[in-house]
Formats: sequence, structure tokens, C-alpha cells
Amino acid sequence: MTDRAPLVAMTGISKSYGGVRAIRDAEFTVRAGEVHALLGENGAGKSTLMKVLAGEVGGYRGEIRIDGEPVRFGGPADAQRAGISMISQELDLVPALSVAENIFLGREPRTRLGTLDRRRMLTAARELLARTGVDLEPKRPVEHLRTGEQQLVTIAKALSLDARVLIMDEPTSALPPAEAEQLFRVIAELRASGAGIVYISHRMAEIGRLADRATVLRNGRVVAEFDAREMTAEQASEAMVGRRVDQLYGTGHGRADGLALLEVEHLAVRPRRPVPGRREPAGISLRVAEGEIVGLAGLLGSGRTELLETLYGVGTPGRWTGRVRLHGKEIHPKGPREALRHGIAFVPEDRRTSGLALEHSVLANTVLSVVGRIARFGVVPAARERRAAMSTAERLGITLSGLAAPAGSLSGGNQQKVVLGRNLLTEPALLLLDDPTRGVDVGAKAEIYRLLAEIAAQGVGVLLASSELAELTGVCDRVVVLREGRSVRELHTAEAGEAELLAASMGEAATLSGETG
Repeated sequence: MTDRAPLVAMTGISKSYGGVRAIRDAEFTVRAGEVHALLGENGAGKSTLMKVLAGEVGGYRGEIRIDGEPVRFGGPADAQRAGISMISQELDLVPALSVAENIFLGREPRTRLGTLDRRRMLTAARELLARTGVDLEPKRPVEHLRTGEQQLVTIAKALSLDARVLIMDEPTSALPPAEAEQLFRVIAELRASGAGIVYISHRMAEIGRLADRATVLRNGRVVAEFDAREMTAEQASEAMVGRRVDQLYGTGHGRADGLALLEVEHLAVRPRRPVPGRREPAGISLRVAEGEIVGLAGLLGSGRTELLETLYGVGTPGRWTGRVRLHGKEIHPKGPREALRHGIAFVPEDRRTSGLALEHSVLANTVLSVVGRIARFGVVPAARERRAAMSTAERLGITLSGLAAPAGSLSGGNQQKVVLGRNLLTEPALLLLDDPTRGVDVGAKAEIYRLLAEIAAQGVGVLLASSELAELTGVCDRVVVLREGRSVRELHTAEAGEAELLAASMGEAATLSGETG
């Protein structure tokens, strides 16, 4: 591999925003037929470096060569013509357009008369979606898709460009294991065809499985390069954060025998107006004890997100059957305010669109849910706001220039901590979490897991939906598996591992000593 001339060579790349140096003299190469992993904490400069390569960021110092020839892109279209395509972590889809229209946006196939060839576009879209292993109707509006399905559409869109170099920024962050496996098969096909792939991910198991080389960025600098097949998670983590990361998941909790906090019995929702793509609860039963962390597993479309939204009162309006009890009292939240009054808090899957007002300050985002509590006679004292926000930032280890900074200026991990901190300020009895570490680096993950252990020890119940099997087995006491809107199995993580969880999610037979339902 090392004697192969690089498709892309980036040398001495530096980029500043105002007085902040995002990239410092970075060197990076991509060879034909290899997967080159790019690692680093949120804010380390990974996305900026790749946006330079993809033509999305200009005004940099240094040189980019493709096939040995120097290039300077004026925009993403120039990079695409040169064979470089990027799947961004922030999904660049137009919600009101269909799946097919998004895939071919700006490159729509035309008839001989110059009109849109819709039939050819739909046929090509179906072929690309099949290649990514997703069964989606190309005519469906993207706004009706779940986050994981939108992720697969962006991958299909990138594949339509026949890129020689494909940059994947956290491509599996919203994908359950089965869909991720299909993506891995696509990556194998691409590398066999001679394409070079840049793979950005915080999931160490994926890096070891897929990548040939791994480059680590810290504070905008390249600090290490590894043979990815020999690199250990400990080596990568230490290089990324500049220190040793001890015991990512903690030591477990074991509070399943505590007093019942949440009891869900045969919950089903019949919506007044069904929403395409949603999998409403269709018969879910589970229990969360005080101080217990219970996981929700399942494939894309299993109904994990919809269950959490229903419990928080933001699901699709409709008729409930079954029962939901909190502290033994039957509840039916009609909206977030009512859920908060019951002591239920919710950290949604997509922090950028559902969890934060990105243009507003960290302070405003942090105290949003408790303004009524800290107000006096209808007026919120500025000093009380600042104390609440600052204590939250200190407790969660949020790195920021100041409370007045826009939430959108923070790294992904710090944005997630702001959302989590705001919910913890409500002092919930039950915390609902939907993929809380999606796109979060290993250092921030460790801090979030430590915080979950801390609040569980204080008696808070946690219901955690995750697409990461290692997270579910490492953090949770028990895991409830959902399939097609129903709870189909319950596993104790002390007795069952990732393979058993995946088998249960896919409906495959498995003999589990920890099975209870």
C-alpha cells in the first residue's frame, strides 16, 4: 500500500477563522483502494480539513495535489468534477423535495427535448437506494424520513457522483447495526473498484474493521498516524485527547430491583393522521426502576424514537391503548410542558434541529426549560440565569469562550452537553435519551457516561435509545429490544452481549440466559 502513489496529497494546510487557527500545517494523503480514517475530538479540525479538500472552505494556506497535479477549488462543484465527494455529518438535504429529487439535485436527467426525465430519475434513484440496502420510495418527501433514513439518502447521493475520493463524515452515526453492515459492504465495493475513502468516525470498532491507516488530529495538528489494523482503542483515544481515557463505560449500576419508576404496559398509538415513515408504538411493555438505566435497541424503523416522543408528549396525536404509569400514577402527556411537570425530560436525536436554537447563546439554550422556575414576579434575574448556566457548564465540563457564545459555535460534543445540561436543570425523575452520543468524540462520550452514572446513583431513571450496541451493553442494566413498534425481548447486559442484541433486533433465534420476555 505504501508504494502506491496518492490520489490526493494535502501538504502544509492551514486555515484560520478570525484569530482562531482551525488547521495548522496539516499533511494528509489518500491512496487508491484504501480507507484512511481521520480521528480526533469534536473541534479538532477534521471536518474543516475535509471541507478544504471538498471545496467547501477556501482561504487556506498550503497545497492540494490530485494525481500529482496542484489544484485550487473554487467551490464544491469544482471538487466534484475532480472526483471528490463528501457526505457531511450535517445532512445537506432539502426537506420539501423527494428522495429522488435530493439525490439528483442540480444534475437531474433530461430528455432529448431538455425536459426533466422523471422516469429515468426514479429508476436510477431506486438502483442507488438498493445499493445502499435501504427500501425507500424515491417519491417520498425527505421531511417524512427519520434521521437514519436521511443519512442513507445522502450516501446514495454521493454514490451517484461516481467519486474517485469519497469523504464520509460519521456515516453510521444514525444507523443501527444492520444498516451499518450494508454500508460496510458498499465501502468494500468502492475500495475494490479503486476509490479512495476518507472515513471520519468516533467508533473505534469500525475503524479497526474498515481502515488501512488512521491519522489523528488534535487542536488542528496531525499528532499521530497508525496502521489502523493494529491500532488499539486506547492508543487512538490517548492521541485524540492528549491524555489517558480511563474505563469508558464505568462499572455498571445494578438498580433493576429498585422501586418502579416508569411502567409501560402494552402501549400502542393509533394516529389520527398516519405520518409516512413513522413506526408508532404497537404494543410496547417495559419497566424502568429508580436509579436504573434501561436501553432501547432495534433496527431503523423499529420505533425507538417514536416511543420516546410519545412518552414526552411530542409524538403523533392519536388514540392511546395500554397504560403508562410514573411513580404508580397513570399519565398521558399531551406536550412537553405537561411531561416536564410530571418530571420527564427528553434529549432528542438531532441536537441541531430539535435540541438547540443554534443562533442563540449558550446561556439562553441552557436555561430555556427552567425560565419559569428561576423567574421572580415574571422577571428573570440575569444573575440567577448566569449562575444556573455557569454551574451547568462546570458540572458537564462544557468548553466554551463564554455564555454569550452562540450554541452553533460549539463543537458537537459541547452542543450535546448543553442539551443534556438544560434537561438536568429541570431535576427530572425520568430522563429520556435518543442516541445521546451520536457524532460525539470519545472524551465527551466518557464524560456523558460518567454523568449518566452519577444521576442514576441519585435515583433518576434513564431510558436510553441507541444505535450503538457497545453503548447499550456498556452503559445499561437491561436492554429492551423493539421490532416493528413492539417490544420483543428483554436482555440483562450482565449476561448478554452485542451479538445477542443484534440477533434479537433482527428477529434471529438466540438462546439467552438473560432473556425475561
